[in-house]
Amino acid sequence: MGRAMRKSVWTFQMFVRFVCVIVWLFVLCKGQEDMMSSSIGPMKKQEQEALFSAIQGFVGNSWNGSDLYPDPCGWTPIQGVSCDLYDGFWYVTAIKVGPVYDNSLRCTRRAGFTHHLFMLKHLRILSFFNCFFSPHKNPVRIPTSNWEIFTNTLQSLEFRSNPGLIGTIPNTIGYLKNLQSLVILHNGLRGELPPEIGNLVKLRRLVLAGNRFVGRIPESFGDLIELLIIDLSRNKVSGSLPLTFGNLTSLLKLDLSNNMLKGELPAEIGRLRNLTVLDLGSNKFSGGLAPALEQMVSLKDMVISNNPIGGDLNGIQWQKLKELEVLDLSHMGLKGEIPESMTELKMLRFLGLNNNSLSGNVSPRLGSLPCITSLYVYGNNLTGKLEFSEGFYRKMGKRFGAWDNPNLCHLQGALMSETGNFPNGFEVGGDHGWVVPKAKHDRQMYNQWASQNRFKVDDTVHFKFKKDSVLVVSEEEYEKCHSAHPLFFANDGDGVFKLDRPGLFYFISGAAGHCERGQKMIVKVIEPADPPKSDNNTTADSSNKSGATAMAVVSSPAVVLFMLSFFGVL
Repeated sequence: MGRAMRKSVWTFQMFVRFVCVIVWLFVLCKGQEDMMSSSIGPMKKQEQEALFSAIQGFVGNSWNGSDLYPDPCGWTPIQGVSCDLYDGFWYVTAIKVGPVYDNSLRCTRRAGFTHHLFMLKHLRILSFFNCFFSPHKNPVRIPTSNWEIFTNTLQSLEFRSNPGLIGTIPNTIGYLKNLQSLVILHNGLRGELPPEIGNLVKLRRLVLAGNRFVGRIPESFGDLIELLIIDLSRNKVSGSLPLTFGNLTSLLKLDLSNNMLKGELPAEIGRLRNLTVLDLGSNKFSGGLAPALEQMVSLKDMVISNNPIGGDLNGIQWQKLKELEVLDLSHMGLKGEIPESMTELKMLRFLGLNNNSLSGNVSPRLGSLPCITSLYVYGNNLTGKLEFSEGFYRKMGKRFGAWDNPNLCHLQGALMSETGNFPNGFEVGGDHGWVVPKAKHDRQMYNQWASQNRFKVDDTVHFKFKKDSVLVVSEEEYEKCHSAHPLFFANDGDGVFKLDRPGLFYFISGAAGHCERGQKMIVKVIEPADPPKSDNNTTADSSNKSGATAMAVVSSPAVVLFMLSFFGVL
């Protein structure tokens, strides 16, 4: 009996101890939770209400943030919204609206701006991607007022792929004195460029491409001396190139292609000695090639094609441009001989001199350039005999063109008929093939590969792989790394796709997780243009010559890709 009593007492004591441990653990965890909550910091009600109302203006009133705990910057944050602590409270510092990720904030068909956006006074980053869809059913304009609220805070402002965004750039954008990146890309905006953009003296990237801007480039743009990138391509900007651009000595990329610019290239352009990419293609420049071009010693890409420049090639000491990799001078009404100094460009990969009125012989040393992969001299008045080796023809295949030179003798046609095995396309990735990049720093390997080649319409790209696939998708599907209805699909280990039009092509891997790890690629084929009429009265024959070069590029060559990623883009 005593033994049973002692056992019962022992059991009771163990139970009490167990209960105490449970209570102690509960109190401890509760205390740690309270400490964590207090250390995280709350968000003021006014800030939260302004954020929710601003977001609802874009995504609709059905969204109320009810699933966020304990607030929009707590353990379950909003995808695309970032916060920082100021004086112990959370404040919104970044808003990115658009279908970048599967769980991103997506705009409704009635999306629009509300005044609540300007109540978020600590905003540093503001971005809208594919948010405003229709210029007819729901046209949206950039607000004209309240930008002064962000004078000292906003560092990056972006509007990308918004066809429903219409109107003009408000001159009040000039209040954003702390802005470092202004990207207004592929929207429905029009009108003249406001000179007040020249007030943004901290700006390092200015991208206004793919809109409908008109008028002259403001002289005030030359005050943006910290600029690294200017891209005004694919608009209808006219007038001459501002002389003040010579002040932009830090510039790495200048793209003014596909506009209506005219006049002579100013000597001041030679001051841009850090420039690596110069694209003035498809404008109305004239007056010959400026000798100052030879001073741009850092250039890797020079594209001046499809301009009625006229003149000859002998006014430039080409050997000074030792870094040059891409030189496109096609469709320019050029006369005279091809200078021997071009054979000193040891880094040159692409040379386009086609559809001009060039004469004389072609130096066999051009075929011996160590890096050359594309050479086009067709559509000229060249004479003599091509003395390239048979190995050169086999190596170049369709990437060499010398036809439409009536007095030029060459062996290309004979070799093609004998061998029948010229390469008619590009093998993606070279020796690597179509594989998943092994390391994070290799995730741009395919876009970098594309930047090292130049393509024409009707070229093909070959994908070789094992246990994988390749899809051609839309831009939105490329960003999401997913496509339910691809334009092209191959999973047999050897996919071939024909580039049948100018423009952009988006390729991704269809294997789970591969695209997210960098197995994707963007190829851009430049739109062909008719040869322009030169101010030097080029012949009717040369004005009727067809054929244009195209190039595969990404968001930009490798150097520009690096700068874009450094400042938060690509």
